Amino acid sequence: MDATPDLPRPPRVPVFNMPAVVTASVMVLVLLHAVRQVLPDVWDISLLLDLALVPARWTLALDPDRAADVLRAAGSAEGTALEVEARKAFAAYLVADRGAMPWTFVTYALLHGSWAHVLLNSVWLAAFGTPVARRCGAWRYGLIALASTAAGGMLHVLLDPLSTVPLVGASAGVSGLMAAAVRFAFHPVEAAGPAATLPWQRPVPTRLQTIPELLRNRSAAVFLAIWLVTNLLFGLAALPLGLSDSAVAWDAHLGGFLVGFLLMPLIDRLGRR
Repeated sequence: MDATPDLPRPPRVPVFNMPAVVTASVMVLVLLHAVRQVLPDVWDISLLLDLALVPARWTLALDPDRAADVLRAAGSAEGTALEVEARKAFAAYLVADRGAMPWTFVTYALLHGSWAHVLLNSVWLAAFGTPVARRCGAWRYGLIALASTAAGGMLHVLLDPLSTVPLVGASAGVSGLMAAAVRFAFHPVEAAGPAATLPWQRPVPTRLQTIPELLRNRSAAVFLAIWLVTNLLFGLAALPLGLSDSAVAWDAHLGGFLVGFLLMPLIDRLGRR
C-alpha cells in the first residue's frame, strides 16, 4: 500500500526564466548576427549601410557645406594606409550620396561587430531588461529601450559629427534599461516583521527612488560611480590598449543611460495611471 501523500505536481520551470519580450529581444540580436555570418559580403555591406548609424551622413544631410570637413577628417584618421584609404573612399561615397536615414537612430542597435559583442550585450540585456520588463510590462520596456537607443545615437552624432565609422550595437539601449533598473533595484529592504529575514519574506519595492535617495544609498552610488568610470576608461582606452578593434562609443552608452534614468519615473507613472 502506498502511503506517499498525493502532492500537487510542481509548476514547470521555463528554460529561460525571463519575460517573453526580453527573450525575444535577445533572440533577435543573436539570430540576426548569425544570419549576417552566412550572407554574401555584398549583402552584408548593404545591410550595414542601410541600418548602421554614420554620424557624417547626418552632418552632410543637415549641412552639405561640410563635405570638405568630412573628407579631411577621414584622411587624417589614424590607422594603416589601407584603413585610411577605405575611410576616404567611404567618405567620398557619403558626400556623393547625401541623405538622412532617420531609422538608423534605432536600427543600429540590431547590428553587432562580433560574436563577443552581441553575446556581451545579450547577457547585460537579460540581466537588466528582465527586472524592467517585469515591473513595467512589454510595451513600456520597449519604449525605454528605443528611447535610450535613439538618445545614445544622437549624442554620438553631436559629439563626433565628422566620423565615418558606422555605429552598431545595442549597448545604448541596454545602458538605458540598466539605468531604469537602478531606480528601484537598490531600494533599501524594509523587513515586514521581526521574522522577515529571508529574501522571499521581504516586501517588493513599489516606488522608485529619487535622485537624492540614490546618492545616499551606498550600493546604488557605488554602482553608478563604477559604471561611469569604467565606461569612460574603457571607451577612451580600449582602442589604444588593443582591447578592441574599433573605438567604443562611450558617448552613446552615456546618452542611453541618462535617458533611461530620467525616463523611468515618467514611464512608471504612466503605467500606474
